[in-house]
Amino acid sequence: MVRAAARSLPARPGVYQMEAADREVLYVGKARVLRNRVATYSSVQRLPIRLRRMIAQVRHVEFTVTEHEAEALLLEANRIKKLRPRYNILLRDDKSYPYIHLRTDHAWPQLLKHRGRKRRDGHYFGPFASVRAVNVTLNALQRAFPLRTCTDREFEARDRPCLQYQIRRCSAPCVGKVEDSEYAGFVEHLRRFLGGGGKEVQASLRSAMDRASADLEFERAAVLRDRIQALNTIQTARGGDLQHVGDADVFAVAEQGGQIAVQVFFFRGGSNFGNRTHFPMHGKEIPPATVLGAFISQFYDTQAPPATLLLNEKVPDMELLAEALSIKVGRRVAILVPQRGDKRQAVRAGEDNAKAALARRISERSNQLELLDALVEVFGLLHAPRRIEVFDNSHLQGTHPVGAMVVTGPDGFAKASYRRFNVRNADPSDDYAMMREVLVRRFKRLQREDPDRSKGQWPDLLLIDGGAGHRSAAVAALAEVGISGPAVVGVAKGPDRNAGRELFYAGFERPISLATDDPVLYFLQRLRDEAHRFAIEGHRARRLRAGIQSELDQLPGIGPRRKRALILHFGSLRAIRDATFAELLQVEGISATVARTIHDHFSSDV
Repeated sequence: MVRAAARSLPARPGVYQMEAADREVLYVGKARVLRNRVATYSSVQRLPIRLRRMIAQVRHVEFTVTEHEAEALLLEANRIKKLRPRYNILLRDDKSYPYIHLRTDHAWPQLLKHRGRKRRDGHYFGPFASVRAVNVTLNALQRAFPLRTCTDREFEARDRPCLQYQIRRCSAPCVGKVEDSEYAGFVEHLRRFLGGGGKEVQASLRSAMDRASADLEFERAAVLRDRIQALNTIQTARGGDLQHVGDADVFAVAEQGGQIAVQVFFFRGGSNFGNRTHFPMHGKEIPPATVLGAFISQFYDTQAPPATLLLNEKVPDMELLAEALSIKVGRRVAILVPQRGDKRQAVRAGEDNAKAALARRISERSNQLELLDALVEVFGLLHAPRRIEVFDNSHLQGTHPVGAMVVTGPDGFAKASYRRFNVRNADPSDDYAMMREVLVRRFKRLQREDPDRSKGQWPDLLLIDGGAGHRSAAVAALAEVGISGPAVVGVAKGPDRNAGRELFYAGFERPISLATDDPVLYFLQRLRDEAHRFAIEGHRARRLRAGIQSELDQLPGIGPRRKRALILHFGSLRAIRDATFAELLQVEGISATVARTIHDHFSSDV
């Protein structure tokens, strides 16, 4: 089949998709010459076992022609992230990274935490490796540069300084406690500091402190001293900086026992904005350098690369990757493998972190496998489960009922596989009926999406939050859709509903109890608690959306589509209330007339 498909392909650059009979995309690849590249798959005996398995399932080959190979590389990365074909190398964690946003679309700029698309005017600094890194930095910056933290609505309504002014974390521009020029100086110093001019800013503050001290203005000198110390705190927390590098990302790959970790360090303006470890999904026969190259192309699919990428080893088609990233951002991007100096030290630090993270993951995975093996004896299973699905329900006095499913396996919690279900038909006062509805919907969808159980999405074990009745409801739900196979266990709190005295209903004559110091008990408690947390979060979110919608229902011209757009854009009713007219105009589907209606409605509440 593949040989025949190859003959019909053009001799041009592009992207090809290998698809199964049901049109599931199995693999996405790029090629300099589509016809030649796809033809290589016809020599099945030369392929690794993983790809032989794939070729046996291929029934269709689709393709897209591009102008050049670099464009094909960018398109390939985009489709892999979107379609997540099971035979490609996949970036597991593709959440956007947080930034610090210096907002300048107001007369009195403010500093904000930001994640997602950069819609507002101002300066964005990052990415940072984690929200925690952003919070630590913001906390110190607020002590060094006392900009306002309040919303526009609070700012306009205030007639006296707030607590932030009392503890010297805000200069109170809302009530005229600071001159325009002085506030503008805070903003400029902040922008220069986050842009890499930390040493110059600190030198300027020291000079001002010395002048204040010489003029016997000791209180002002003490304030400047505290600001300098706050900036020193940030520099210390960042660890090693690369002042002469400017903007760079460091990538280091490590391999052990067929598993691979990629460590990423962010440097902006020479300052270290933190690091994060990723564990890409890949075939065991794929070399680390190939995994790293695929990882980088997917990593920058939704964010702009800096001027320089520093790698610990060369990746295939490195020049092509640099060309593709340069095209993406409209400026030159250099990819280097440094051999000496500070850049090499940064790469070596990345290697050390990647190796340490990988060793820790292997150790944790070993413990996880031991716990999964222990479940065989506890519940009389035929084999250690590879996928466990845990179900729980949440509602408040029968309102906004939500079912939740969390997933775990040999690699721990698989958060990308978590699912929530808005309960539609079952009476929320009937917990058994809610559980039946959730499970019937879950397994009917699974039957449609993976009827031959080849995608690894079918569970070996279901954990149900509840006792014998809940387990019976789950078994009945499976029977209703004609499913057999997964073991079903109900997890009920024991006497007095005390943690540690749980009872497990696994279909035996009597429930099972475990010793309070048994690691399997702790493991099962963790699974139950994670499902409970996820269910409650879903219920709260549904209740919040309902509250926003009921408020928006009062406004003319706001239908379901516009309500949804506002909720997705702002996330909360308070954010919609505080939005300016210009911010409302940025929402998809909101015209100037509708934006004015919303703004006037909430402004009238002040």
